[in-house]
Amino acid sequence: MSKRSPISFTRRAPDNITEELIAVLSSRASFEFKPLFDTILLNLRERNAASGGEEMLRLRVYEKLQGLVGQGAVNRMVTGTTKKYKGVAPRMNTLRAEMKVLRADWSEKLRAKAAAAT
Repeated sequence: MSKRSPISFTRRAPDNITEELIAVLSSRASFEFKPLFDTILLNLRERNAASGGEEMLRLRVYEKLQGLVGQGAVNRMVTGTTKKYKGVAPRMNTLRAEMKVLRADWSEKLRAKAAAAT
């Protein structure tokens, strides 16, 4: 039986993809994946936060979306071959607040690091 390594990965920065997913799915609209991805890609490019290839980004967005579905923050409605995704308002509000705190903490760390460097 192998022993697990005590080294673990910690997230270094807030997750831009999840932030955009929460922002877009917080509206009352339901989305199919392609229009949802197109909106998120446009928003990430405006923020200059779209890194890597578009196909890789598509996979990451889909993975994050399925994670939100698994958490119960997003409802997936299947009619025939069409899948539509819609945010659950109370859970989206909670996630948005958590992301805001995480972003504020990250910004504070960056300010402290910049102040220490000068």
